[in-house]
Amino acid sequence: MVVGVCRVSLLLGESQSLKEKRAVLRRIKDRVQQKFNCAIAEVGDQEAWQSAQLGFAVVANEKGFTQSMVQRILAFIDNLALAKLTDDEQDYIDYGEERLEGTSAEDYPHWEPEEPSPERKPPRLRAPRADSGDYPWDPDPT
Repeated sequence: MVVGVCRVSLLLGESQSLKEKRAVLRRIKDRVQQKFNCAIAEVGDQEAWQSAQLGFAVVANEKGFTQSMVQRILAFIDNLALAKLTDDEQDYIDYGEERLEGTSAEDYPHWEPEEPSPERKPPRLRAPRADSGDYPWDPDPT
């Protein structure tokens, strides 16, 4: 599994308040999420009116695909022309058992159940007693 993480620095020259800035960022985030189905959030410069940092992450099974998706998202944000893309930082992280250093089956055993879990019985409901104040949805202690 390969995770691509990118932090994007944006310049919002027309923004005159935090409200205007957040409206622009919301449009960018909504459009990116809708088109690419990735996680995206404001990660820096929250109190500045005319600058912002967005972070997004992409997960795939191949590094080449992850890199191309990050590049496509960057191009999409730039082509929206809602803010000027001034900088980006990218990082790609490989996860998987074959990539972990210092681990072996003897050091960290992996447990797999041999049988399916037993079915759980729903709790029995009991009828309330007139003087107890109990409710019928309280589980029966027996």
